[in-house]
Amino acid sequence: MMRERDTVFQAPRRSLLSIIVPVFNEQEVLREFHSRLSAALVSAQVDEIEILFVNDGSTDETLGILREMARTDQRIQVIDLSRNFGKEAAMTAGLEFASGDAAVIIDADLQDPPELIPQMVEEWRNGFDMVYMRRLSRQSETWLKKTSASAFYWLMGLIGRVQVPENVGDFRLLSRRAIDALNRMLERTRFMKGLFAWIGFPAKEIAYHREPRQAGKTKWNYWQLWNFALEGFTSFTITPLKLASYVGVLTSLASLLYGLFVFLKTLLTGDPVPGYPSLIVVIAFLGGLQLLALGIIGEYLGRMFIEAKQRPLYLVNRHYKTIKRHTLSLVQDERVRS
Repeated sequence: MMRERDTVFQAPRRSLLSIIVPVFNEQEVLREFHSRLSAALVSAQVDEIEILFVNDGSTDETLGILREMARTDQRIQVIDLSRNFGKEAAMTAGLEFASGDAAVIIDADLQDPPELIPQMVEEWRNGFDMVYMRRLSRQSETWLKKTSASAFYWLMGLIGRVQVPENVGDFRLLSRRAIDALNRMLERTRFMKGLFAWIGFPAKEIAYHREPRQAGKTKWNYWQLWNFALEGFTSFTITPLKLASYVGVLTSLASLLYGLFVFLKTLLTGDPVPGYPSLIVVIAFLGGLQLLALGIIGEYLGRMFIEAKQRPLYLVNRHYKTIKRHTLSLVQDERVRS
């Protein structure tokens, strides 16, 4: 668990703050988000601000709206990815393009209020490398989603080697050295909440009430959340592999003892070997354990296969940035995550 402590780190007197906003099909809420964000940043204790919208392959009018906003707000840059790579890749792209002394990651759906950013900046100036936001309430979320989230954090804390703060999402502030540390991590299968926790550094928690989504629909279904949880488990612990080994050893030992018992019983009393139904149950049970162990090994092996291919984490289609007022230019030094 990250904890608060005194540190020699001090924020620079003149500072640039980067706001990283990963977006995917958020046309309904973008203008309202920009309005609230702009109002909130007025009271932030920084000298300059850049707003990086990372368009993660949106198929609606999101890109057009972002380019329109960039023409009227010099602070906005639009990083248009070549397709939908997922939120983890979009956040990584934002962190790599960010030039600020600190960066805030926030979603555009207004569930995380931009009005809290000045408070986050204040804590950063107090010497914290990371300011993470803990949700006191999760309005509009179903009972099943809340329960599964609690189960995930409990299990992650039980078997994981890195303590991931519970009820903490991607809404957070990172100092420059925290950003640089994250940018050194080159893995392709990324679980950002775990990476945020892994880097350590002095951290501060701020509690808040998460609001309902203002418009549009959530991009996460239960199948995606399940796969996301698997990424978390396999990225930060090998405990499932150890459990498969332990279960295999215990099952083999139990089978050996039971076989010895049947042999001695038959030898001493002449009772026949147990019949067909019990044999089928034992075979099915052992077969299930073997398939479970192979599945666990397969999850890790599949991730090793992805890492070994060394494909870029994302590709940039266009990078739009206002060079002069009311002039939106295409930046030619398009980057890829290698």
